[in-house]
Amino acid sequence: MQDHVTPRRVVILGGGFAGLFAARALRKSPVAVSVVDRRAHHLFQPLLYQCASGILSEGQIAQPLRGILRRHHNVRCLLAEATDVDADARLVHARRPEGGAVVLPYDDLIVAVGMRQSYFGHDEFAAHAPGMKTLDDALDIRRRIYRAFEMAETAPDDRERQQWLTFALVGAGPTGVELAGQIREIAGHTLAREFTKIDSAKARVLLFEGSEAVLGAFGPRLAHRAARILQGLGVELHLGTRVTHVDAHGLAVQDHDGRTTRFDARTVLWTAGVEAPPIAAALARATGAKQDRAGRILVEPDLTVPGHPEIRVTGDVMSLNKLPGLAEVAMQSGAYAGRMVRHAVEGRTKEPKPFKYLDLGSAAYIARGRAVVKAGPLHLSGFTGWLAWLFIHLAFLTGFRNRLGAVLSWSAAFATSSRRERAFTLPDTDASAARAPEPKAPSRSA
Repeated sequence: MQDHVTPRRVVILGGGFAGLFAARALRKSPVAVSVVDRRAHHLFQPLLYQCASGILSEGQIAQPLRGILRRHHNVRCLLAEATDVDADARLVHARRPEGGAVVLPYDDLIVAVGMRQSYFGHDEFAAHAPGMKTLDDALDIRRRIYRAFEMAETAPDDRERQQWLTFALVGAGPTGVELAGQIREIAGHTLAREFTKIDSAKARVLLFEGSEAVLGAFGPRLAHRAARILQGLGVELHLGTRVTHVDAHGLAVQDHDGRTTRFDARTVLWTAGVEAPPIAAALARATGAKQDRAGRILVEPDLTVPGHPEIRVTGDVMSLNKLPGLAEVAMQSGAYAGRMVRHAVEGRTKEPKPFKYLDLGSAAYIARGRAVVKAGPLHLSGFTGWLAWLFIHLAFLTGFRNRLGAVLSWSAAFATSSRRERAFTLPDTDASAARAPEPKAPSRSA
């Protein structure tokens, strides 16, 4: 009678691009894989802004992890958030959403937790300026954008009306540029002639950036083209500025000369900066790994943590050769980490080749028929850039249903300027008040 052999235990923290591609690489390996994520879906983050602006629905950019991995019979999905790592005992400690602890033993650990929004030490800004890293963020931003026009329609005076029709975005990377372009399209085309008291086309979109260029990572040539497209759409660029204060009615901005200017805007959106989640610091404490300024874990060329060959860090939360936080980096590093585990299980003793990123380029969609794409020496903009952007994103969308739905939505938006996903909800304060018990009249003494 043969002894039962326990399969090698692989724990993957995160169900984003890196975690998903790591799990896929282990599909046919004799290992037991546990994918741990605080959310039950895989999110196509590069298209979050299209959900926020009403082009795509949340179902078109998010797929249930269990659905994606349903044919991976060696993979189980756990809804929990990793909180700590015991590197000596090889245990991951996690917390369930409604409380309660989960302890996961591992033989191999793949960390793919991504990054979260950073407010550069001003976390108090978050209450008034949401970032855009999660599906909840995108739906919140959609609510704020479309609510602003509704509130402007019923504003009692011109001053408040203009505040509601002013949108301020902080950060001119791809997310900020894409969202700024979308808001201008909504104002100038989607909502045209839908209101009686306001002219939505007169909405102001202000884009603030600390450096001297939008899309600086794309290089001077494409950055200049992107700036011209934005300005042609009516976006007001404020480069070389630093936000010093944000509240419910606007923000204060300081320029290079130290002058501070106040801008009134009822909608402020934060699209600048990222930082590692707390589990990265916990991993660093447990292993002695070093972190960069944003909290990323410095890794060896094979993505392992120094001194811990059983732990690999992938995607946005890894720091290696100044690789950018792009979906393609996450996909390739996750797949690499999965393959390295598979090779170890198969008993391959040959020294593994270091991770090498194949740069397939970067792309940013600005407006209908206008995008910028950088792929090695190839620089595209305008309609040609938009076609390249379309092909890239269709290639990586997860699932046939998502691809087909996205094509139909993009076709409608491109041909008619319409956006089908404009629904948003607000707290029903009247209903809450109606449900509250009426105060009892004081009793009179005889």
